[in-house]
Amino acid sequence: MNSNRQLCVGLSLAVTWLTGNGWRRGDSKVEDIYSSEFYVDIARRAEAAKLDFLFRPDAMWLSRQAVVESPAFSSVDPTLLMASIAAHTQRIGLVSTASTTFMPPYVVARQFQSLNQLSRGRAGWNVVTSLAGNLNFGLSEMPPSAQRYAQALEFTDVVRKLWRSYPAEALRIDREAGVYADFDKVVPIDHQGEHFNVQGPLNVPEWDGPRIPLFQAGASDSGRDFAARTADAIFAATPDIAAGVELRSDLRRRAVAHGRSADDIRLMPGVSLYLGNTREEARELYRATQEGLDPERKFARASELLGINLRELSPDTRVTPEMLPPPGKVFSQTHANLLRRLIEREQPLLRDLMTRPEVVGSAYWQVIGTVEDAVREIRERFEAGALDGIIAIPGGSPGCMDLTLSQLMPRLTEEGLLRSEYSSTTLAGHLGIR
Repeated sequence: MNSNRQLCVGLSLAVTWLTGNGWRRGDSKVEDIYSSEFYVDIARRAEAAKLDFLFRPDAMWLSRQAVVESPAFSSVDPTLLMASIAAHTQRIGLVSTASTTFMPPYVVARQFQSLNQLSRGRAGWNVVTSLAGNLNFGLSEMPPSAQRYAQALEFTDVVRKLWRSYPAEALRIDREAGVYADFDKVVPIDHQGEHFNVQGPLNVPEWDGPRIPLFQAGASDSGRDFAARTADAIFAATPDIAAGVELRSDLRRRAVAHGRSADDIRLMPGVSLYLGNTREEARELYRATQEGLDPERKFARASELLGINLRELSPDTRVTPEMLPPPGKVFSQTHANLLRRLIEREQPLLRDLMTRPEVVGSAYWQVIGTVEDAVREIRERFEAGALDGIIAIPGGSPGCMDLTLSQLMPRLTEEGLLRSEYSSTTLAGHLGIR
């Protein structure tokens, strides 16, 4: 491994530290999560820690039952949020999310080029095909995964064409001659495809600098192939080192097969952090966050992913691959694959299975311990080739967020894993995209 490599590091703004019972704490500030000031404060602290970017996932639907118990997916529009943060920061990247299943490509192209202009080159697009929300957009059911990704491939192609349709060099701004832009350089894209017909050109000029980086979240077979073709960075669930090594190797291999360099694609798994000043404190934070949550929801989710009724089994039953039916249509194929992989590898007791990240934590890698525990695990995975960076997902309390920014990030810098100063003013520059 190149000893000069450093981590790419992002911070999730999905208020994960307020999930479970976290929002019920007296210091949670849950009343402020729809205000820009709440996020601007976090953004400024993340920028002071020299993080590459802020990352805001999104969902286009709301579970009425889930929102009874926590903020869940109740959130402000991610791109408007990032625009408000842009006015109060100078260097940190701003990665927002937009769905290729529900949104028109012209609108998405305009939103992200606008954010890129307002932030002076710091915008990033997290491309998602969405797992739900179809009834909010006139679709009776969600399209199959392969169809969603085929549409996403055309969608991203259209967006990129639109970004290029009004290039920065088209702006002449010749006051004396009365010419604002060069007519011949502002061109329609006249795209006619299987899913979209878009004339163009875009009505926002391209930022005069590096292009907008693309992120992607999803690790099904279709998702991997889409990422290998188009994405610069992948936000993924890798609950253990082996999962990270396999996914990163596969993405790099596929990127080469599509005519790209293996280094063009960066695996950045989410790491769910429950940090304390001692391990006992961290374990108590995790326990308090999860205590009293409805176990039936966990059983229902795991049963749906596996295709069997786990409630019919004794807690001491060992769950084996032979018990599982062939894979079927599920809410998230990525998480179903990770859960099946765990069972094939370990054949755990049911009581142990129900405590694993694949069931309780969206399959994200979990660190429940001290800052030094987190540093050790991050270094171990980095040196094993299981990641190119991380997206930090603090959990449990605002105190965990504070430890992440004020202690974990400086320790990564001391270890040579994270920069001590910014060397670029753009997101592409932070990620090493040329």
